[in-house]
Amino acid sequence: MTAKNPASSRNLWLLIAVSALGYFVDVFDLLLFSVVRKKSLSDLGVADADTLLIGQHLLNWQMAGIFLGGFFWGMVGDKRGRLSVLFGSIILYSVANLANGFANSVHTYEACRFLAGFGLAGELGAGVTLVSECMSSKWRGLGSMLIVTIGVPGAAFAAWVGANHSWRTAYMVGGAMGLLLLLMRVGLFESGLYDSVRKADVVRGSLVLLFRTPERIYRFLLCILIGLPTYLVIGILITYAPEFGTAMNLNPAPVAGTAIIWAYVGLTIGGLLCSGLSQVIKRRKAAIIIFHLISLVSILVYLYWTPTDLDTYYWLCLFLGIGVGYWALLVTNATEQFGTNLRATVTTCVPNLARGALIPITWAFGPARAQLGIIDGAAVVGVGCVLIAITAVALSRETFGKSLDFLEE
Repeated sequence: MTAKNPASSRNLWLLIAVSALGYFVDVFDLLLFSVVRKKSLSDLGVADADTLLIGQHLLNWQMAGIFLGGFFWGMVGDKRGRLSVLFGSIILYSVANLANGFANSVHTYEACRFLAGFGLAGELGAGVTLVSECMSSKWRGLGSMLIVTIGVPGAAFAAWVGANHSWRTAYMVGGAMGLLLLLMRVGLFESGLYDSVRKADVVRGSLVLLFRTPERIYRFLLCILIGLPTYLVIGILITYAPEFGTAMNLNPAPVAGTAIIWAYVGLTIGGLLCSGLSQVIKRRKAAIIIFHLISLVSILVYLYWTPTDLDTYYWLCLFLGIGVGYWALLVTNATEQFGTNLRATVTTCVPNLARGALIPITWAFGPARAQLGIIDGAAVVGVGCVLIAITAVALSRETFGKSLDFLEE
């Protein structure tokens, strides 16, 4: 299963396991704020009527950290090695989350969310890059699938911790998990492909190189746009489950933590199905487009098939999660699109910029909600995101089975 790497299969499986646990911590933190949003803001003195607006503001700070951190850690991964990212990013994340447990104002909360987002931005991209470069072209899609599938239950754990402990304790749990993960990473090996490039006289991890040609910019942009529906679903439809439930006349309103659990169970199922489909048909693009179409249907069903009880509502959340199950292939596709000297930069940036796209999606959703209402406004933005994503897939290159032993000149 290895490619240009003397490591044993046992070490490769250890690498996959540690990368998957890193993504578990990543997902835990990304969703924890959605779980504890209301009770943490109430504890800090924010009025109930303002929790949605202030919550969006704080989430945008977290996403801004992810956006900037994606570029930073991606360049570090190409310049100094994939392992340096796996260590440095988790240290910053852990410290920021421990500090978040002591936040006593909205401004402190902002700073902690920004730093935690910046730290976590390196996790998934560095892990997938490292695993992909150590596996054969035939199996690397399954490597990414395992990382994402094992990591996704971090959302369920975040929901459980957030529901059963104080919001301060929940953030400290996240920081402690990061420090434990740091210990597990001692002894991991660097990618053989990267080692060979590091010894050569070649530019690595340069944004100038990434943006040097229109074709390269275009290829990079397509990789990002493919992921737009993911954070429309997670960052809007699921995060604001209480508000959507109220608009659907559900009483009591849905609990955000429960909606997250169901959505991420669906994402796990969808990830297995989408990656498995890609392996069977030996196509990345076709599998992703099929799941974008499922996502389109799931968004419209969620918004317009008004549930009569909470059980039905949570089943709709599961369906939403299945539709965005292409997430693992999104990251694999980014890894395969670019050469070894830019691979970590792109693979780290793409999922984080897809996450960071929640900022413009939120900006679009605000006026749409004001003009059309929360249901119709979400439908307009959601359909637009899916159509853009499908177009991006159609215009991108097919990469299934492509050798990763190449450079960007």
